[in-house]
Amino acid sequence: MRFTKQKINELLDKLEEMYPEADCALDHQSVFQLLISVVLSAQTTDKSVNQVTGNLFSAYPDAASLAEASEEDVQALIKRIGLYKTKSKNIIALCKALTEKYDGQVPDDYDKLVELPGVGRKTANVVLSVGFGHQRIAVDTHVFRVSNRIGLVHEKDVLKTELALMKAIPEERWSRTHHSLIFHGRYCCDAKKPKCETCGISAFCEAFHS
Repeated sequence: MRFTKQKINELLDKLEEMYPEADCALDHQSVFQLLISVVLSAQTTDKSVNQVTGNLFSAYPDAASLAEASEEDVQALIKRIGLYKTKSKNIIALCKALTEKYDGQVPDDYDKLVELPGVGRKTANVVLSVGFGHQRIAVDTHVFRVSNRIGLVHEKDVLKTELALMKAIPEERWSRTHHSLIFHGRYCCDAKKPKCETCGISAFCEAFHS
């Protein structure tokens, strides 16, 4: 199946109809909390992150306080999530950088974000999109799987998938599409057992028709 501009917009319309509530699932009250939550979410679920960040942010509400925390104290607060030792070290270092370079504020700038400890391309894109309202496509495991499975793009890695999606999708729809694809991957297009028989976009799906 060849995706024309019209077909892409029809697909995106259908996804938005299926997931009107699609948005960032990480609990946060500020851009700072969002940034920390996204860093913590690597290789674990948003639900697991939400279970630890309430206590974490109660103890350390801003970059200045978290920058002064001990790794042991932070580990104790987030130990139920994966890679908690590495993540504890990263978020403390990240907060030290925020405090020293940006007066504790999260920069609204991609290059400055990816220079921060523990912050990669996906994290920076999520922060810019959700925190600052820029149009971005952050490619996580769901976005990568779903977009390639349905044939919206045909790429072998995350970066090439992001660039191909940016080319295929109208810019004003980037952020919403990012969330729609995540929700579809989370609730329908499972990695091992996709629910093709009940999928609302099977008519558009390359894998389904093959």
